[in-house]
Amino acid sequence: MQISDRQSQSASQSISTSLIYPSRQATVSRKTGETDVEVTINLDGTGKCHADTGIPFLDHMLHQLSSHGLVDLEVKATGDIEIDDHHTNEDVGITLGQALSKALGSRQGIHRFGHFIAPLDEALVQVALDFSGRPHLSYGLNIPTQRVGTYDTQLVREFFVALVNHSQMTLHIRQLDGINSHHIIEATFKAWARALRMAAEIDSRRASEIPSSKGVL
Repeated sequence: MQISDRQSQSASQSISTSLIYPSRQATVSRKTGETDVEVTINLDGTGKCHADTGIPFLDHMLHQLSSHGLVDLEVKATGDIEIDDHHTNEDVGITLGQALSKALGSRQGIHRFGHFIAPLDEALVQVALDFSGRPHLSYGLNIPTQRVGTYDTQLVREFFVALVNHSQMTLHIRQLDGINSHHIIEATFKAWARALRMAAEIDSRRASEIPSSKGVL
């Protein structure tokens, strides 16, 4: 069997990348008096997800992250949801942010920036992010109802605040259209997932470099 030059070059690039980045996976655990959370993430996955947080709507959103971001994700959380979902929701965001940062490591070779606009029926949400090392969230969602099922929609912002602070990500979320709360939130997670995938993927033109003029992120 003959191998074309293109196939050979692709295989060489794959081997080279795997040598530079032997593993972009991380497991982080966080245990407090309110919650017990463990997150495992593989940035170079295929979209496999197992999420069991005790908050069904949050599990559904984590599946969107995994599926559309092509990351493998395992999230197990127990918490004081008999009080409300706030502590568990926030601590999942914290632990996921820490795992994401750990998996990215020095951020060598990544594209760093990512953006996406996701439609879901009448909803349209734009996300732009930068793995800048400087946590910042601009949150522009206008969710019309207080709850989706049993999930308090105020917790969407709390999740992203926790995630941004612990992944050291700059994140801008803009709602361009939408009147259905479920659609708005799901479009947000899908757009964020695709933006994250873009930003975290390896840039073959600078695979050995930190993507910053300063040389560090």
